[in-house]
Amino acid sequence: MPQRPPRGFHDRRQEQHSFDWDRRADLEDARSAGDARPAPQSRPVGEIARQIKRSLSSDPTLNNIWIEGEVRSFSRSGAGHYYFDLSDADSETVLSCAFFRRENRGMAVEQGDQVLVHGSVDIYLARGSLQIIVDDLRPIGEGVLQAEYERLFRTLEEAGLFNPARKRPLPAYPKRIGVVTSSSGAVWHDIQQVIGRRWPLTPLTLSPCLTQGAGAARSIADAIERLNLLTENEPDVIIVARGGGSPEDLWAYNEEAVARAIFASDIPIISAIGHETDVSIADHVADRRAPTPSAAAEIAVPDRAEEAARIGGIRQAADHCVDRLITDAGQRVRLGRERLERAAPHPPTLRVDISQRRRDLDQALDRLIDALQAQSAAHVLRLQTLNPQRTLQRGYAVVSDAAGNIVTSTAGLSADQDIHIQFSDGGIPARTTAGPTREGDHA
Repeated sequence: MPQRPPRGFHDRRQEQHSFDWDRRADLEDARSAGDARPAPQSRPVGEIARQIKRSLSSDPTLNNIWIEGEVRSFSRSGAGHYYFDLSDADSETVLSCAFFRRENRGMAVEQGDQVLVHGSVDIYLARGSLQIIVDDLRPIGEGVLQAEYERLFRTLEEAGLFNPARKRPLPAYPKRIGVVTSSSGAVWHDIQQVIGRRWPLTPLTLSPCLTQGAGAARSIADAIERLNLLTENEPDVIIVARGGGSPEDLWAYNEEAVARAIFASDIPIISAIGHETDVSIADHVADRRAPTPSAAAEIAVPDRAEEAARIGGIRQAADHCVDRLITDAGQRVRLGRERLERAAPHPPTLRVDISQRRRDLDQALDRLIDALQAQSAAHVLRLQTLNPQRTLQRGYAVVSDAAGNIVTSTAGLSADQDIHIQFSDGGIPARTTAGPTREGDHA
């Protein structure tokens, strides 16, 4: 879309058209005569500002520019826009920058970051101030390392490498400790000294590696893997350690290869990288973090002086407990003996009591025998009374049919029926001559 010409443009153009440029001689004469030149025409501030803005926007160099500097006076608006100054470390010059929300997408920018910004140079008409409209921002130097650290941290966190639930407890009394560090550095010497002073019973196995520079990350990962592959003298815990240094020196412990090796280790790992303020990705993955290599050695083993004091306290407590048990047992024995002495009867009294109890027992037995004899006599008398033979002796007889069934009524007999009559002294066979008769038929 074409832009409108600035104010006063048509008036100046008309003046140029009405000037006769062929009268150069007259003009030269006028100048030489000292004629006053016409006063310059003034222009509004807004017009000049817009002219500068158009000039800036028409310059291809200033519309596609990369600028390197340090972030200063950083602020974030409520709408999510970033405003900051960009300056050189060796210069007082600053450039104002605007990084709008649609471009920054909430990326992390902090005061003091060394950054590389891309954008275009513009003028803010409301204040007439020059500013850089930023459309891309990338960290440089330490900022690049920090950006890579944050990227890898998020990736590994999503993969579960930092999950506290997977971290394993360290053995209280390790039989052997593996150490992953440089064989020529002071770290290996310090760890040996601390272990020898605190718990010399635990031997150390060094798995040497590079601790900085090219190939250091792969070297550290291989050293951890070697300790996990040992079939003899396998360590119970591994210390991955390095002394202090710059972020670049410690960077190997922020690489994914080291993090994956620590995560894959079957042996618990203590990470001790740099100083207390240095926190690496290896520290987050390890089962335990120590602020320094010496502190890692102190964490890995108990202190023999503390253990001796603890054992002495346990022995003293055990002795006290045994003394108390012996004292309590002696009191219980003494009380039991006193109770037995009080409960035991006097011998003369015991003899009298036994004689009395024997007499009472004899009398009870006599009474029981008399009762049993009386009961037996009553049973004999009852049996004699119920004896059928006694009934027959009084003149009664028992009649039975040929099958041996007792006949108790005449209704069970018929004429000419064989029967048997049993008397007290024997029985005889008989036959009926007539059928049964009812009571009163002979009358």
